Amino acid sequence: MATVSLDHIDKVYSNGFQAVSDLSLDISEGEFMVLVGPSGCGKTTALRMVAGLEEITSGTLRIGGKVVNGQTPRERDIAMVFQNYALYPHMTVAANIGYGLKLRKLPKDQIAAKVTETAEILGLSPWLDRKPGQLSGGQRQRVAMGRAIVREPSVFLMDEPLSNLDAKLRVQMRAEVQRIQRRINVATIYVTHDQVEAMTMGDRVAVMRSGVLQQVDTPQHLYNHPDNLFVAAFIGSPAMNLYEASLSQDASTVRLGSQDLELPQQVREAHPALAAYAGQKIILGLRPEHLPAAGHGAAGPALTGTVDLVEALGSELIVHFTIEARRVWAEGATSDDQDATAESGEGVARVDPAAKVTVGEKITFAVNAAGMQFFDPASGAGIWR
Repeated sequence: MATVSLDHIDKVYSNGFQAVSDLSLDISEGEFMVLVGPSGCGKTTALRMVAGLEEITSGTLRIGGKVVNGQTPRERDIAMVFQNYALYPHMTVAANIGYGLKLRKLPKDQIAAKVTETAEILGLSPWLDRKPGQLSGGQRQRVAMGRAIVREPSVFLMDEPLSNLDAKLRVQMRAEVQRIQRRINVATIYVTHDQVEAMTMGDRVAVMRSGVLQQVDTPQHLYNHPDNLFVAAFIGSPAMNLYEASLSQDASTVRLGSQDLELPQQVREAHPALAAYAGQKIILGLRPEHLPAAGHGAAGPALTGTVDLVEALGSELIVHFTIEARRVWAEGATSDDQDATAESGEGVARVDPAAKVTVGEKITFAVNAAGMQFFDPASGAGIWR
């Protein structure tokens, strides 16, 4: 096993474009690290630099404590799985898995033993004699993983390996990849643009934007304590509702359009830096699940809006609504990936399926104040301690 350390890594192409800027990241032995971000954020470039497929412009890359900047991919003892399976169609599953060992001129009996062991780990034993064309997409992806695993690398790299699978199979394969990674217990760097995939798979998740690392932490901490607007908007589905707001002079309430939301003492204690924003503008963040429909006589802060659309998902209702407040759109929160402030106060809430919700009518949400998050309107930085 080995660790991976990226120390102030830069990647600048010959045309002057900087794909990765000052990236520092440490991956422990056996850790499953996920790099996530929108298209073009530099995550795949970072992975390819670790693999030796892209030259590092500046900075230091260590694998197992050794500087490997000048080493070829073969010398780095890594294995990589790509989004396209890159299997040899004329070879059997067994031959595909063992091909790298054959190139290394290992004895046939050793190759056979390693292929058999790898097939058992991946659940491919019944299909060793089949060709790739006779397999499902998930089985072909497992063969591609097997070809990497059989080499017993010190580092495992995966570049969006599930992106070509249908939605149901992707969910199944997420659990499969995790199970396999736990079993081989090798430092793994996994690249994806899918934040749900990142949150469900990673021991830690590194969020990137425009070549710059925004935050790296456990999935739950990223969700509950985003460092900035971008992370807040990118992590979570549906995305966090972000609005222009202002604090009262004593920082005891936050004004959202024409509505005032009381900030309980425990909220102010959890965000002591809020005191410095008393009487000033802030950005307020509310997760959809922190806006349940308010029952009669509900206590605590409440938010009233107009229902625009209701999506019935069986286990819950996704309620799209509008309030009199300015919605802030951070890059990653919409398909447009635009940093802009919208006049309309659009929002999304997760509501109990038994709630009576009618399009065009007013609805009042009970605000879970403990879930409120606050951001500096100028820098976008989270307001915490």
